Amino acid sequence: MIDALIGSLLLGWETLAGYLQEHVVTCLVPAFFIAGAIATFIKKEAILKYFSPDSPKSIAYGLASVSGTVLAVCSCTILPMFAGLFKRGSGIGPATTFLYAGPAINILAIVYTAKVLGFDLGIARAVFAIVMSVIIGLIMATLFRSYDTETRERMKLAPSVPAGEKPERPGWVVPLFFVLLVGILVTATAQVDWMIKFPLIYAMTLVIAYLLVYFFERDEVTEWGYETWDLTKKIFPILLVGTFALGMLAFFLPPESFRPFFGNNSILSTLLAAIVGTILYMPTLLEVPVIGTTFGYTSGVMAGGPALSLLLSGPSVSLPSLLVLSRIMGPKKTVTYAVLVIIISAVAGYIYGLFLG
Repeated sequence: MIDALIGSLLLGWETLAGYLQEHVVTCLVPAFFIAGAIATFIKKEAILKYFSPDSPKSIAYGLASVSGTVLAVCSCTILPMFAGLFKRGSGIGPATTFLYAGPAINILAIVYTAKVLGFDLGIARAVFAIVMSVIIGLIMATLFRSYDTETRERMKLAPSVPAGEKPERPGWVVPLFFVLLVGILVTATAQVDWMIKFPLIYAMTLVIAYLLVYFFERDEVTEWGYETWDLTKKIFPILLVGTFALGMLAFFLPPESFRPFFGNNSILSTLLAAIVGTILYMPTLLEVPVIGTTFGYTSGVMAGGPALSLLLSGPSVSLPSLLVLSRIMGPKKTVTYAVLVIIISAVAGYIYGLFLG
């Protein structure tokens, strides 16, 4: 018993240490600054125009569902940006579409999936992920109409312009500012050598510093720092605890133990795969070798249906991210979101397995 406890603690620490090494600097730090900037610099009217409960669905869900083509992020890195949108008055539907799509529709991951696991599985992942993100958002908006009603009332009372913003600032400054922040995030997470990444990140940082000095007031920059810190202290500790707990859980339930259950395309197999994917934390791109090697898809042990279910649920949801989500939007919405991801991933995997798997 003591040996098992020590082993689980060591694996928990190893998992946490690996997460800190791989994701804090390259993913979470830029993401928190982007989230703070959303809360500080984006006008209420901009959020209401594109992501509010009253925005045209084709615009709101269309923009949210393709966010992953730009943001190469995992289920934890997307959380600060989701929290920023949530705070600025986004409707629950577009916000949860963005939450799912950010990690799920990562172009690099789609290409990697097609290359390693097969072209048909890569295409299926892309198509089902886009459709899933919209369906999840629409269902969340239907189930939580009362939240959107409260959001409308809250936004009516909110100031139209973020504190300290200068109306005379050129219109291109804020868009360029966000392009550079996202550029740093995308560059930092790109699978290229740091000898290439560092000069690009350094150059973008210098341009951001120039913009802050010449086009933003000191109060705005201070507010940005406050919003960034506020989101960090609310989210980051829970991520650490959740990642450590997940590592301990993996000691008792290693992924390999599920291999015998994924050998066919039954609805039970795809449902179990979706549940496992929802619990596990899989950093961006890691899901491909996990499914291909650990679960045995490339060797024929794992069937196509469960593989797709795991690809659809794993990168977008994890135990640490669900713990954080419960603090951002409450336990009821979080449980509903997780259940929707599990059910729709399982059905998508079953359909794929029925015809192609």
